[in-house]
Amino acid sequence: MSVRFIKQVYHQLPVIFRLLLSITALMLFFGTIIHLVEPNQFPTVFEGIWWAIVTGATVGYGDYVPLTIPGKIVAITLILSGGGLVAFYITTLSAATVQHEKDLLEGKLQFKGSNHYIFIGWNERTRRLIDLTIENSPSTQIVLIDRTLKSVEYRHYPVHFIKGDPTEDDTLKKANISLAQRVLISADISAKNERQADNDTILSTVAIRGNNKHALIIAEILTRVQIENALRAGATTIIRTNDFISGLFYHELSHTASSTPFEDLLQLMKTQQFHHTKITEDLHEKTFSELSTIQTKQQHILLGIIRNHDYYLNCAPTFVLKQGDIVISLVAWKN
Repeated sequence: MSVRFIKQVYHQLPVIFRLLLSITALMLFFGTIIHLVEPNQFPTVFEGIWWAIVTGATVGYGDYVPLTIPGKIVAITLILSGGGLVAFYITTLSAATVQHEKDLLEGKLQFKGSNHYIFIGWNERTRRLIDLTIENSPSTQIVLIDRTLKSVEYRHYPVHFIKGDPTEDDTLKKANISLAQRVLISADISAKNERQADNDTILSTVAIRGNNKHALIIAEILTRVQIENALRAGATTIIRTNDFISGLFYHELSHTASSTPFEDLLQLMKTQQFHHTKITEDLHEKTFSELSTIQTKQQHILLGIIRNHDYYLNCAPTFVLKQGDIVISLVAWKN
């Protein structure tokens, strides 16, 4: 191994590690020298190194003290050289810690975890989504990508913030996209119009799918004409916000005064999870009533059946199940 190679590796190290290596080498050198100069006062090299560290750090316990003139010259040299180096190291370490916190706050640091969730876009919806995710699955690691936010305080929102454009590979790599488990793309409400917001969502979907072939991608699409494009881009699930909100508006307008559809639905989605399962062979030709009894014993709430992509909700008790049917039920969230 050549000296040139060692120097090259040394200069590629972060300044903190270079300083630490320099201090270590300096303390080893002076510890050895003082042992050779005053072997009676410093019987082993270890005592010499201990004295060098204590002296260089300006602590000065006084348990080991050079007595001869050559020994005192060594001590003076150590104080003039090593003391400043140790102080500089401590100052640099403190500054690096502060800078690390600042970079984390401003979304400049790379995320190094795996099996995490990535939320793209900051708005009230994603803020509430973070709260719900942490409430129901506190061990889940969350990465937030946004290009408009200046900073995100971890103590307010326990997420790893990445500032950048989610359509760019560099930003996605900072979020460790290749090891992400799920990605949610929230529509950009700051866009000029809904079509532009959908175009941004589709571009983000393409970039994500290009970096991760297996992650579940949930994309919020505002215009119906862009749904197929989002699916072609690689989205696993499409959230049709406008269709959902319009249906909820109509429900609120037409409901009876004694009911609260919005609050009912909100509580349902906060505490229960929709669950789809294919019926097994032993359920073929069973009735909806019989299936409901089985589901109740499993603490599932039976809602209906999907057959050939058609939804049959709140079926008649005599509704007969067939091969290929998918059961829709509600299951309590599991922490």
